[in-house]
Amino acid sequence: MRKNNPRAQRVADRIQVELADIVRRRLKDPRHGFLTITAVEVTDDLRSARVFVSTLDEEQLEATLLTLERAKGFLRGELGHRIRLRHTPEIQFRPDRSARHAMRVQELLRELEERGELGEDGEE
Repeated sequence: MRKNNPRAQRVADRIQVELADIVRRRLKDPRHGFLTITAVEVTDDLRSARVFVSTLDEEQLEATLLTLERAKGFLRGELGHRIRLRHTPEIQFRPDRSARHAMRVQELLRELEERGELGEDGEE
């Protein structure tokens, strides 16, 4: 999944918007919790899409991914109605833990600064 194909990027952006809307408005499963579709990567041939998902509560992430996996056929069908492509991409849901990692880095930097091990410019 390369990032230099403009058409694939446009399709990925559209999939992200449409899937977010479908999940918010049409998916009636209470087990999915509050989720955010943070990114979508599409192969150059537009046959496969990796959908990255995050949740506010890290403990809900695995249950949310399972719920999305169970609803994959429904989601793909709805996506096919909204986005006119020769083939609706196969969807793979992946956890996005980048927000959690960013918070952990901020926490570590704050601790270093409080102990005086980090200068004002962010360097040791």
